[in-house]
Amino acid sequence: MREVRVIDDTGQQLGIMPPQQALTLARQKGLDLVEIAATAVPPVCRIMDFGKYQYQEQKRSREARKNQKTIEVKEIKFRPKVDEHDYQFKKKHIERFLAEGDKVKATIFFRGREMAHPEIGQRILERLINELADVAVAETVPRKEGNQMHTILSQRAGRKSPPKRTEAAAPAAQE
Repeated sequence: MREVRVIDDTGQQLGIMPPQQALTLARQKGLDLVEIAATAVPPVCRIMDFGKYQYQEQKRSREARKNQKTIEVKEIKFRPKVDEHDYQFKKKHIERFLAEGDKVKATIFFRGREMAHPEIGQRILERLINELADVAVAETVPRKEGNQMHTILSQRAGRKSPPKRTEAAAPAAQE
């Protein structure tokens, strides 16, 4: 029968003993015997309240997720024959999305005969990248995939993004 190194609930080593003796010690204290390091020689076991340990781990992971910043990828669609006003309107939306800290996927859709002229879409995306150069940087060069061409824009490094508005904060701001 193999033996295990046992650590008690206060963190002190109790030494090397048979697993049955370690289990008896854990039951006397009303706790669980948990194997910590199975590959160690001899394996290391700890006397602990496993339910409490799992709860604390879940709590820690929830806290880490709460402090994590999520970046969304918003998509703005253009056509090769986009009018100047529509282009400016969509460009303002892109600026707003970037200011909120999101990434933007600018897409040009080609239909029918438009697919024979991908350079038109290339010019639109390059113009967009050049005009937004002070607030955005292109993560990918414009590339054609099937009947569409796209590029991904993200906020230029060094710019501070305002905190994202939540649904609860939105009505308060309107009053």
